This record gives sequence, structure tokens and C-alpha cells, in this order.
Amino acid sequence: MNSKKILIVTSEFPPQPGGIGNHAFNLATQLQLHGYEVGVLTDERSKDGFIEKQFDLTLPFKVYRTKRFRISLCTYLMRILVYNRIIKNYSKVIASGKFPLWLVGFYPLKNKKIKLAIIHGSEVNLTGVYRKITNKALRYFDTVVAVSNFTKALVAFLDLKNIHVIPNGFEVNNETKEFHSMPIIKKNDPTLITVGNVSERKGQLNVIKALPQLSIIYSDIHYHIVGIPSEQEAFEHKALSLGVLKNITFHGIVTEQKKYELLQKSDLFIMLSNSTSTGDVEGFGIAILEANALGLPAIGSRNCGIEDAILHENSGLLVTAENSEEFCKAVQLIWNDLSNYKNNAMKWSNQFKWEKIIHQYLKLINY
Repeated sequence: MNSKKILIVTSEFPPQPGGIGNHAFNLATQLQLHGYEVGVLTDERSKDGFIEKQFDLTLPFKVYRTKRFRISLCTYLMRILVYNRIIKNYSKVIASGKFPLWLVGFYPLKNKKIKLAIIHGSEVNLTGVYRKITNKALRYFDTVVAVSNFTKALVAFLDLKNIHVIPNGFEVNNETKEFHSMPIIKKNDPTLITVGNVSERKGQLNVIKALPQLSIIYSDIHYHIVGIPSEQEAFEHKALSLGVLKNITFHGIVTEQKKYELLQKSDLFIMLSNSTSTGDVEGFGIAILEANALGLPAIGSRNCGIEDAILHENSGLLVTAENSEEFCKAVQLIWNDLSNYKNNAMKWSNQFKWEKIIHQYLKLINY
């Protein structure tokens, strides 16, 4: 069998949002550019699958989509059936996401195939039986890639023999290139932005709670919240009770073009992520590097994968997620030295471009 044929099994994939999907898409694209024949097994999340079909037609590689059913077991069985049908056509397989780790890890391959797992964070930090299943599955992979040192530490007790850290990458696009040529114009008060699912984990609520204190210092401060509005209603109520709703705009899901427009109008990227009681954690924070490339310094949480995405006191600052006073001081520190932080952020982001990150994967895959 052609050793250049790779199947990526992923729990998320564009055009639907999600960090795991973004990672899988760029990994597939880069492998294809480096001479591999890539296939992707994922699911469709729209009701009729039309948006996915249209998107897949634009891709240079094959995408196999399975339908999602109301009963999770039916969804899992469909993925197993499709995987069983297509795996014989590939010599190497990469798993990314919770169920893909289970499927690829436990699947009994008749012929020796290289199996590589990519772990992001939450899928290896689940509670109860799910975590036990994932831990067991990881032992059946030839190689495991963690997207941050934090994620690697989550599975340290497994004593995996062939585990590597390869950070998430981002793709440089036309919007990024155009923004680099724009002059830095400092306003009187900062504009903050977070891009990500509006949820406890992404930490928008931590920023909202700090806005009353920040608005005393910066009367015209504004906070843009971009992403799936999962907990938006609750966050709006909290902002209203604190008297800062006027300082916030919830944008919901936006196009890539609109996202870049909002980033370009902002000054600081914020990700005060929390680790939730269910084990949901921030494994890296690729949105931070995308913002850095546009010249936005970042403020992010300690004790999670964000520690690998921010060079403290250079591309931004690391703070305790729920410490409003510490966060406010960080905003002031960066705002008072904005030009320097902007330049550092852009330089820092260069090493995370996919055109560079892919070579770390190629070393493992070609071994």
C-alpha cells in the first residue's frame, strides 16, 4: 500500500467552528501540500448537510462525512461502519478528538498501520468512565502528540513512551498580510476582544466582572465578544446587573471577514479561560496566535495550555483567570507600552505558522 496515504479521523471539521476542526483542516491541507494523499473522516452538523457538501467540493482532499443522530450510539456506530469500510485504503491514520481516539485506538488493524493520536486538552481530562476509556485507548497508539506542555502533563501518569509536544499552528491569510502594513493608531481607551464559544471555559464572564473596575480608569472601554452564543443570555444578565452592558457587544457567530474586521478594530485579545468541573480545559488557544499575527497583544490564563501560547511580558501577560485586580493591572501595563507589545506579539506568532509547524509532524509521520 502507498505509504503516502493518510486518514485523519476528527471529531470536528470546517465549515463548522471549533479548534479541533481548525487544527485538522490545516494539518490535512499541509500534508496534502507535502505530497500525501489525505482523507478526512468526520461528521456533518447542519440539518441537511448542504453547507458541508459545498465546502468539501472546494478541498483538494477527500472528506467522508457521517450523519449525526439524536441517539449518540447510532452516531458512533455509523462512524465505526464508515471507518471499517475506508481504513483499508490508508497506510497511516491520525486521530483527533474524543471518539476518534477511541475508534482508532481500539480498532484491530490486520495490517500494521502507523497510528498517531493528537490530544488537545478536554478529551483527556474527562471524568469517570470516559477518562478511563481514553487513557486505555492512548496506549494503542504508536505516537501521541500533545498540543501544549499543559496537555502533556494531563496524561503524564500514563507514562507514554512516545509522546511529543507540537503546538497548534495558524494559517497566514490575506487579511493578516494587509493588516501588517497598517499604521498603529492608539486610541484614548482600549478595545478588548475575545473570539471563542461564549462559555464558562472561554472565560468571557471573568472579563465582564472586571469591566466595572476598568471602566473607572477607561470610560470608553469596549469589549467585543465573538463566537457561538452558548451562555450569552446569562452573561448579558450579569453585565446588566453590573452596569456594563453598554460597554459590551455580543456578535455571535460571524464570517471570517467580519472576525478580522473586529480584530483589526481591537487593541487587546483576552482569553481568561477556566477549567470547569466537568474537566473541560483550554488546551492551547490558537485564537491568541491569530490575534498576535494581527498585532494584538494577549492577556490569558495561567494553569492551562494558554501558557504555551503567550510569551509572558513579551507577547502579552499571563494572569489568574478570576482575579479582576490582576487582570486590570495587566490591561494597564500593556496599554501603557502598546507599541512594544504589538511588535513583540507579531514576532512571537511567526514560529506558529502552519508552514513551520507541519515539519514537526512530518518528522514523526516519516519516521
